Amino acid sequence: MDILETIIANKRLEMARQKEAVPLDLLLNLGSKRLDCKTVSVRQALERSRSGVIAEFKRRSPSKGWLHPNAKVKDVVPAYEKGGASACSILTDSDFFGGSFTDLQQAHSLAKLPLLRKDFIIDEYQLYQARIMGADAVLLIAASLTKKECKRLATTAHQLELEVLLEVHCEDELSRLNENVDMLGVNNRHLGTFRTDVENSFRLIEYMRSEAGEGREAPLFISESGISAVEVVKRLRDAGFRGFLMGEVFMKTENPGEALAQFIKNMTDEGTENKGLRDA
Repeated sequence: MDILETIIANKRLEMARQKEAVPLDLLLNLGSKRLDCKTVSVRQALERSRSGVIAEFKRRSPSKGWLHPNAKVKDVVPAYEKGGASACSILTDSDFFGGSFTDLQQAHSLAKLPLLRKDFIIDEYQLYQARIMGADAVLLIAASLTKKECKRLATTAHQLELEVLLEVHCEDELSRLNENVDMLGVNNRHLGTFRTDVENSFRLIEYMRSEAGEGREAPLFISESGISAVEVVKRLRDAGFRGFLMGEVFMKTENPGEALAQFIKNMTDEGTENKGLRDA
């Protein structure tokens, strides 16, 4: 069993416990006020941004171990916003990434950045959780879902006014693409082995264009993981990517917000970017 299979098996057990403890009708009742709040478009934030950086809040990873074990949302996410992030990705998986639901809730209350809930989503219940916790978009991992499951989850996400980032690692996984996918991401980290190779984005870009088509209805292209150099971001942008999900390069530093700000300054030759789009 590879790492992804281990995580998904654990996630199924975790979901069963959560649904037993808080059934969906109770979850919806507890979060009814949050469901009335409007979401913010991650896609539009990336389209308007010159940097396209989706800064990630992540304490640990299965491959690297603890990156920043004592990191607090109140210290990092507002600093990401001030430093020029276009959006923020919040890891909510606890067992493998050291995240929590509270991290996403706090991020929503402390920043106006559009927020991506990054987790291993296998059940519609998690989409309702994401909406209630303050997410604006969710990640669907093609390698862990069938084509039918991707379609069902993406449809439900849109019904909840959540945008969808579909993550692929190889050409075959592009078959999971459907009309409810707003952003199409390439994970440069293989989720079975956790080896990273940024060239994976360049290998897949033409297949993505062929599968996704062109025009306003086509998903926005995102490159994820293993990105640490300004020159690489510029190459990716030239190739057609408009979003760059980056976490470890910032979270392994003492001050992730400052590291992000310096990266964007080097990238754009300016010290600021869009400050966030959520209504006050």
